[in-house]
Amino acid sequence: MQIDFITTPTADAAILALPVGKGGFAHIHWGAIGATVQTIARAAAKAARFDGETGAIVEIFAGEGDAVRRILLLGIGAATDMDWEKAGGALTARLLTSGATSVTLDLSTLAVAPTGKAVARLAGAAAQRSWRHDVYRTKLPDSSKPTLTHLAIAGAPVGTDEAWHAQDALTKGLSLTRLLVAEPPNVIYPETFVERVLAEVEGLGLDVTVLDEDAMAELGMGALLGVSQGSVREARLLALKWNGAGGGDPSLALVGKGVTFDSGGISLKPGAGMEDMKWDMGGAGAVVGAMKALALRGAKANVIGVVGLVENMPDAAAQRPGDVVTSMSGQTIEILNTDAEGRLVLCDVLTWVQTTHRPKTIVDLATLTGAMIVALGSEHGGLFANDDSLAAQLLGAGKATGDLLWRFPLSPAYDKLIDSPIADMKNVGPRGGGSITAAQFLQRYIDAGVRWAHLDIAGMVWADKAGATYDKGATGYGVRLLDRFVADNFER
Repeated sequence: MQIDFITTPTADAAILALPVGKGGFAHIHWGAIGATVQTIARAAAKAARFDGETGAIVEIFAGEGDAVRRILLLGIGAATDMDWEKAGGALTARLLTSGATSVTLDLSTLAVAPTGKAVARLAGAAAQRSWRHDVYRTKLPDSSKPTLTHLAIAGAPVGTDEAWHAQDALTKGLSLTRLLVAEPPNVIYPETFVERVLAEVEGLGLDVTVLDEDAMAELGMGALLGVSQGSVREARLLALKWNGAGGGDPSLALVGKGVTFDSGGISLKPGAGMEDMKWDMGGAGAVVGAMKALALRGAKANVIGVVGLVENMPDAAAQRPGDVVTSMSGQTIEILNTDAEGRLVLCDVLTWVQTTHRPKTIVDLATLTGAMIVALGSEHGGLFANDDSLAAQLLGAGKATGDLLWRFPLSPAYDKLIDSPIADMKNVGPRGGGSITAAQFLQRYIDAGVRWAHLDIAGMVWADKAGATYDKGATGYGVRLLDRFVADNFER
């Protein structure tokens, strides 16, 4: 979607949106809207029980000579940044397939001008909500095709352009993540994931490292490669490094699980719903989307994003329950369930990034356990951390962006549940506390003195119903969270 900031609405703007705060019309300035249209608008709002609630919309059609103008009253609630964001998404959702191609939002009707950051969040949400992936839909009815391509915002305050630069970068990062998550597994697999990402970030100043299976075998990544060995698709490790604060090691590493399709391997998943497992690379998608956003906005921080990419399939060469593998760290793992594969991918990537780049803080993201969906549904991602300050920073970033998190415990009491009688550990514990024992497994690969957090986002990367800034399908969860986390805690 094209976003333009203009001084005043053009006279020929066919669709005009007017923001209305909580409490309705007590403080609204109607500007060029005549008394007759004001009366109609008030009556329509009363009939619809509209009181300026965030994201609520009342629509009227007003005659102007021989023409008819479409006017939308757009609720912005208490006018917080989050209210503006939800309003922007609601505006696009209302008009996206309506036949309208352009809408103008007139901010001059407000008694109190919004901040540039608030307006930028509205614009970002409007653009983000317009994202669709219709490339394979060859018989989509015209009435279902998106038509809205342009949002003009009149009367934006000073500072909006700078804030929009950051929001536009975030929106483009989100689009990359959603694309990767939405594409089918015969299109996106480890090699093509890398190809797509490199094409998207070319020229942005990111240092790129790609490891193939031979390189990973030389490094001893037996855990990651054990997951991949049942697939004809070769595994990859992809690292994107951004040096926005100058030279030196990155202060922060973002690590993502990238299982581009998860059949469960020999421990085969049930057939019903297995098609959803194309999004088991949602953590990796979030990491590369966040790295694109950081590079586009020129974040003043040194950050590396690393993703382990595999396909988990059950052919004759596949890893078996009962196998023992050796991870890059030298620790051995007894495989009890080949469907607990994400932690096997992550443990080697965690070792690699600590060995090669020595970050002081690591955040990993993974659609790791079904137990997390049982615990939290699709309302929060799960957070595990070995440092209280890091946990607080991530929880704060989640609240500020709407990518919500809920903290879970780490404890030696759970750690003993994954001890193995024949190896250093086993890859699953008992049924109870499944998300916690998975986090305990990963913690064994974190070096002393490194702040680490694990985000289990199994219920968050795909939605069965539309949200404020996304339609059904890929949500892009994690990109805004990581972008805000970096901005608040790592930029100088």
